[in-house]
Amino acid sequence: MKFRVERDVLTEAVSWAARSLSPRPPVPVLAGLLLKAHDGVVSLSSFDYETSARLEIPAEISDEGTILVSGRLLADICRSLPNAPVDVETDGTKVTLSCRRSSFHLATMPEAEYPALPGLPAILGTVPGDSFAKGVAQVIIAASKDDTLPILTGVRMEIENELITLLATDRYRLAMREIQWQPANPGTSTSALVKAKTLSEVAKTLGGSGELNLALADDDSRLVGFESGGRTTTSLLVDGDYPKIRSLFPESTPIHAVVSTQELVEAVRRVSLVAERNTPVRLAFTEGLVTLDAGTGEDAQASEELEAQLTGEPITVAFNPHYLIEGLAVIETPFVRFSFTSAPKPAMITAQRDLEGEDEDDYRYLVMPVRLPN
Repeated sequence: MKFRVERDVLTEAVSWAARSLSPRPPVPVLAGLLLKAHDGVVSLSSFDYETSARLEIPAEISDEGTILVSGRLLADICRSLPNAPVDVETDGTKVTLSCRRSSFHLATMPEAEYPALPGLPAILGTVPGDSFAKGVAQVIIAASKDDTLPILTGVRMEIENELITLLATDRYRLAMREIQWQPANPGTSTSALVKAKTLSEVAKTLGGSGELNLALADDDSRLVGFESGGRTTTSLLVDGDYPKIRSLFPESTPIHAVVSTQELVEAVRRVSLVAERNTPVRLAFTEGLVTLDAGTGEDAQASEELEAQLTGEPITVAFNPHYLIEGLAVIETPFVRFSFTSAPKPAMITAQRDLEGEDEDDYRYLVMPVRLPN
């Protein structure tokens, strides 16, 4: 095999494909990146039995062929090469990368032992990549990072006609985002539990490529797939029954407070500097004002006041500052709306464009309060 390709094109392609490689592969060949030169393109593939990635890049092909090389090492080498065309050529069990006066010789791996990549399942429809990326970023903050509860490390994706709903929870908070999309067949109704890590990578690497094709297997393969800009990735779905968490959102909330989003984020960050590990930040909402405070009388203390518009009775609640900041930071509107049923019950946070307007319910963030002493 022999081909030439631009350094930046090769580096970006190798880096993207290598993202799916496991740091501790079950078999050595799964640490490899499969390169196949044919018909004026080089295809790059990676697979670890759970997640696959594949893309093609244009190249000047002198000799067609296939090689399997260490993916992470190849990615590191490509990033270090000078900005010039790269020549890749095999010689027996070795592959040589040449770029100007730089030359690297790598051992190849037995490509015959590499497993066949799964094909992309049937495409269900198309969603704008930027909307999908934004929705994923808003929801995955609530997905659990505790692998002892694998079901909660996933994001439930519910598809009903022209609406995709993303849901995630770690038992302490819950995020939900609704996204409009174009299903391939009207009346589509299905659901899938997708790894939060997979969705995060898709949002980061494919979200800016325009339209994103969403694919879902209707057989026992339990595969979800995404395709955009000539790049394809598949992943096994998380197995298990996701808890019915939609019912946790309150049907009615008699107490509402509207606060400037950015001012509140900055105030919580400042006040929480004195909050010791696992101690909350308290928010006291009164007419025209919200007072934040943290710390105890014997240790450091901090407090700050912000303007707030309150509807209903005054209320004092306390939150984990990390959970509160994460929920606020993904809201892009100038204001946020807190909706309460009572102090011990979860608070719902939604986006709001102005003080008087209705809240935008395409994104909702529910966070459990921390119980305060009487």
